[in-house]
Amino acid sequence: MPVKHADLAKTRLVPPASLSRPDLARAVARDTLEAVCGAVRPGDVVVVTSDPSAQEAALELGALVEPDPEGGLNAAVRAGLLRALGESGAGHVAVLLGDLPALRPQDLAAALAACAAYPRSVVPDAEGIGTVLLTATPGHLLDPSFGAGSAARHAADATLLTPDLPRLRQDVDDVGSLAEAVQLGVGRHTAAVLARACLPGGTA
Repeated sequence: MPVKHADLAKTRLVPPASLSRPDLARAVARDTLEAVCGAVRPGDVVVVTSDPSAQEAALELGALVEPDPEGGLNAAVRAGLLRALGESGAGHVAVLLGDLPALRPQDLAAALAACAAYPRSVVPDAEGIGTVLLTATPGHLLDPSFGAGSAARHAADATLLTPDLPRLRQDVDDVGSLAEAVQLGVGRHTAAVLARACLPGGTA
C-alpha cells in the first residue's frame, strides 16, 4: 500500500479554506490502512511511505513500513512488492492504493477472494479508468503501471474484475469523488476531519 507524503498528496483535491488538505490526506490513508489491517494479517501489510504520520499509523497497527524511494507511485509499488515477496517474487500479492476512505474490511476480503481465482487481476475505480486493486497469485509477477488510464494498461495482462463493491472502488481524487465517498460512509478519521471543517461526513 503506497502512501504519498501528505504535504504532496491529493493536489487535485481543492478543499474549502477551512479544511487542511494534508490533514484530509492523512485521515483518508489512515482509514484505508485500518480497513486493510482488518481484512488481512497486519504483519502481511507493507506500507511504502515517507510520511511520518503514515509510518506511525502503520507501525501502531502492526504493519511493515518500507521507505518511499521517491521515484513516483510505480517505484513505490515496486519497492513494496520487493519487501513483501523478497528476491524470489513468489507468493500471493495485492497492491491497494491508500485513498479509499469508505473501504471496509469485508469489502477488501471479498475482492481478494474473487481475485484469487485468476493469475493476475485488476479492479478499476468507480469511473472504470484508474486502478484501486491489483493482484497476482504465486508464480505470476506484477508490472505496475499506475497513473491516468491505468486500468486499461493493467488489463492488458490481467483479468479485469468489476465487483459490486462501491466502497472499494470509490477512490478520492477531487471534491466530487470525496462527496461520493461521504455518501457511502467514510471511516472515522476522515469523518472527524470533515466534522472539524463543518462539512457533512459519515462513518463506515
